Amino acid sequence: MATNLSIDQQLLNEAVVVGGFNTKKDAVNQALKEFIQRRKQREITELFGKLPADSDYDYKKSRK
Repeated sequence: MATNLSIDQQLLNEAVVVGGFNTKKDAVNQALKEFIQRRKQREITELFGKLPADSDYDYKKSRK
C-alpha cells in the first residue's frame, strides 16, 4: 500500500545509516516494528504485581 508521509529527511537518512539498511523503506518498517514491540512490552510490565501469585509454585523444584 503506497502512503505519502512527510518525514524528516535528516532523521530518515540517519536511521538508514545507523541501522545499516539498504533502503529508507527498510528503515521505516524496522522502526515501526520496534515501536510496536516496545509498546507491547510496556503493556506487559504494567501487569507486574496485578496478577495473583501461584502459592503452589516451587522454583527450586525445577533446578537440577
